[in-house]
Amino acid sequence: MQSGFAEAFVQLVGSSPVLQALAGGVVIALLNLVGASLVLVWRNPSERTLDAMLGFAAGVMLAAAFTSLIIPGIEEYSGGNPLPTLIGVGLGALFLDRADILLPHAHYLLTGRRRPDAAGVSTTLSGTDERVAGVILFILAITLHNMPEGLAVGVGFGAAAVDPAQLGGALSLMLAIGIQNIPEGLAVSVAAINAGLDRRLYAAVAGIRAGVVEIPLAVLGAAAVSVVRPLLPYAMGFAAGAMLFVISDEIIPETHRSGYERVATLGLMGGVIVMLYLDIALAG
Repeated sequence: MQSGFAEAFVQLVGSSPVLQALAGGVVIALLNLVGASLVLVWRNPSERTLDAMLGFAAGVMLAAAFTSLIIPGIEEYSGGNPLPTLIGVGLGALFLDRADILLPHAHYLLTGRRRPDAAGVSTTLSGTDERVAGVILFILAITLHNMPEGLAVGVGFGAAAVDPAQLGGALSLMLAIGIQNIPEGLAVSVAAINAGLDRRLYAAVAGIRAGVVEIPLAVLGAAAVSVVRPLLPYAMGFAAGAMLFVISDEIIPETHRSGYERVATLGLMGGVIVMLYLDIALAG
């Protein structure tokens, strides 16, 4: 049985997984814009606050990767066979790892400090050229790390097309990613300003960037798994693996950089709790 929220969503958007994914992509992109725009009114959030908020975002993504992607991929769409979903997890993590070879780590662009494993980050530019290149690479790196979120939402709605009982899980994933996009969007905006972008300019860029990346990937994910259903467990695993890679490789190291590990950990636990609550509340 669908929850009241799920029924209202179907009445508003329709039963097509592609249209549902389109709506989901719009929701998470708008919430990303909300987070990025907070910098217009909250001009100087403390590092402690940002670390707590990023920890919360990591907790939401961590729980969502398992409850909405990995576990359903194994139990519901692979007949209990974990191999397809786990292959997807590995491919998702590998994709993000290889992509980081092409783009400097977001960590370096956020903080200006080289990580020990960031040997590929070029510092040969100087002056204005270095700043312009840094801003461009910053936007590209953050865009890359938003890709799994849009894909995950689309795959969730594609899974609901295969099994309508999973619509609640898709909606909880959409809301969770949208909620975590708010603190993430604020943190990225602060970093963009530190990199030399104007507040209003970056708020506009953030909205366009999120929409251009997350909405099409949500639609693509839903369409792909709806048409080629055997891809579903692989796609769910891929989205989860990419999200887990971002959490471990970028978000957690960033939140543990300035001495606020405890508050970041508490934020992470809060994010896990929120995601688990949404998953249970919307599944019924």
